[in-house]
Amino acid sequence: MIFTAQIVTAIVAIMHVYFLWLEMFAWTTKAKKVFRNIPHDLFEPTKNMAANQGLYNGFLALGLIWSLVITDVIWSTNISLFFLGCVVVAGIYGGISVSKKIFLIQGIPALLGIFLWSIIKFFP
Repeated sequence: MIFTAQIVTAIVAIMHVYFLWLEMFAWTTKAKKVFRNIPHDLFEPTKNMAANQGLYNGFLALGLIWSLVITDVIWSTNISLFFLGCVVVAGIYGGISVSKKIFLIQGIPALLGIFLWSIIKFFP
């Protein structure tokens, strides 16, 4: 069960590394293909805002990666739950304020991770 929880956590971390790259380094190029609902003329003026978002996604990814290298199962579980919880909150907010697709892409995998880590924490 721990391995499955770690895999899901790693997937969520990889997704956030991708979001970091997209928002910080590819906002005016590749992001236009991903965020089709944003008018093309808004990408350049929102470049700094997107980079800031990307930085936050990087912090989430770093926290999730950190949780995977911790050898103590209790600490690893707690750190994973915290950062996955942060992802869920961001996914809920994005789903309400921007697009339901954000919750589906970001929130559902994090909720799955929380479910798996919770089983490990509460039913060892």
